[in-house]
Amino acid sequence: MAAAGTESLETTNAAAADSLLSRAREALARLSNKQRIILMVALAAVIALLVTATILFRQSDFRVLFSNIGERDGGAIIATLEQMNVPYRFNDSGNAILVPAQRVHDVRLRLAAQGLPRGSAVGFELMEGQKFGISQFAEQINYQRGLEGELARTIQSIAAVQAARVHLAIPKPTVFMREELKPSASVLLNLYPGRALEPVQIAGIQNLVAASVPQLSAANVTLLDQSGALLSQMKSKLLEAGLDPTQVKYVQEVEASIIKRVEDILAPLVGPGNARVQIAADIDFSQSEQTAETHRPNTTPPDISIRSQQTSETASTSPTAQGVPGALSNQPPVPASAPLTQPPVAGAGGTGAPGQPLPGQINAAGVQAPIASVAQPISTSKNSTINYEIDKTIRHVKQSVGTIRRLSAAVVVNQRKEIGKDGKPANRALPDAELKQISDLVKEAMGFNKDRGDTISVANAPFTVVEKEEGLPAWRDPETVSLAKDLIKYGVIAAIVAYLLLGVVRPLIRTMLERPPGERAAAGGQIDVIAGEEEGEAEEPVKHVPTAAELLEKKLTRARALAQQDPQAVANIIKEWMGANGG
Repeated sequence: MAAAGTESLETTNAAAADSLLSRAREALARLSNKQRIILMVALAAVIALLVTATILFRQSDFRVLFSNIGERDGGAIIATLEQMNVPYRFNDSGNAILVPAQRVHDVRLRLAAQGLPRGSAVGFELMEGQKFGISQFAEQINYQRGLEGELARTIQSIAAVQAARVHLAIPKPTVFMREELKPSASVLLNLYPGRALEPVQIAGIQNLVAASVPQLSAANVTLLDQSGALLSQMKSKLLEAGLDPTQVKYVQEVEASIIKRVEDILAPLVGPGNARVQIAADIDFSQSEQTAETHRPNTTPPDISIRSQQTSETASTSPTAQGVPGALSNQPPVPASAPLTQPPVAGAGGTGAPGQPLPGQINAAGVQAPIASVAQPISTSKNSTINYEIDKTIRHVKQSVGTIRRLSAAVVVNQRKEIGKDGKPANRALPDAELKQISDLVKEAMGFNKDRGDTISVANAPFTVVEKEEGLPAWRDPETVSLAKDLIKYGVIAAIVAYLLLGVVRPLIRTMLERPPGERAAAGGQIDVIAGEEEGEAEEPVKHVPTAAELLEKKLTRARALAQQDPQAVANIIKEWMGANGG
């Protein structure tokens, strides 16, 4: 029974499919050759437009993976993407590789793990594949190429640098000092559009290259940009003019800090935005050292300092020649007529008092001798030398760098706004007392020093209201323009598809589904019968109650109509009933 039911169901499905195919053929047969061609072209156009819209919509989900890469890196990246089964595309200019937006970061990390992109320059990985028996010259060239590549990669890590190439000129070493040449380097920088290098960055690149090559000075490193402008010359001109970027930055920082202090102290008084402050700082960046040695006179008695003192006293007891030189003066003296005596002093005991000569003796310069033995006269001399300390002061002064030499301040305060008698807003000047108070506050905030020559000027004037420039109109906004283009593009595609479906395909399908006049009349009669039945059923409770014979006749009429409309289906149903009864 189950097998018979399955076979009958398959037979019914096959019969239904044959019936659909036959109906499709009959529907196509109702169209003329021209209508068939139009229908096929319209359907093909609709399918093509839908596919195009799908592709355009999917393209917007792609993001840039890498741009401006070399051919070698591009080929390696594409080969890796194919191995990873990652779909990719190229942009219109062909200088960027696009991948799905949700996989951009994942793909970049995976490629970075494989060392991609390597860049156009080769680094020290060139030294990894050295061949056995390579010459010293070739080895030196490979080392120089690797060093140039590594320097180029390092310089490319700077934000403003898009690409860089480094050329090193390293002379051969020699034992002769006169023939020794210094190395030099040249760097070509390709900057991003709209970007520029500051003098500090230029000096940094020069010192980076100079520190990477032995005996290479920063002055021998030449920098050029993609337009051929000599960047290193700009730095040397600034240095020759005495302008140091760090000094300029320091001056700007000093001025900005003073301006901020002044504005912060004026904001509670005049309100935010009602005061404009400008500071001009004259900074002294000169460096000087001074050593002074000062000697002062040492004559004040209380302050006299004796370093050393020496006293010398001498006495001579030997006779000295006197008189006029000649024969008379050389005669021996005549003996005395009476001896020279001196009576002794009672109680002396043969000795005198301390420091006093004994009786009959003389004491001179520490020499004591009897008077009888001392010739007349006695010669004495006394010398005294005193050395005083010299007053000396040594002062070593080193002047600090970046001292403020002079400050100039200019302050403009907005007039106070009040409501006039006519009810309209009006500006009123600040009183002199308030302006003086503002001036005193500014002086204290800026560190005013009159001896230094600082100046300050405070003015009170109405501010001119500057209307803010409105942004770009919506029709000129790039984002709005891009969105409008996308909407127009998809709108045109949708309009064409709607026109083809509603204006071309739909009428043809209606023509295909139209029934022949005989079938249309039969279907109309059946519809009338069914409508009558429904109407009778609706009116049955009120007007007429059909009998069993009438109901049977109606069912038979409906069955005859169905058999005329689709005899194949009725035959299949009868076969199914017979098969079920026979089983």
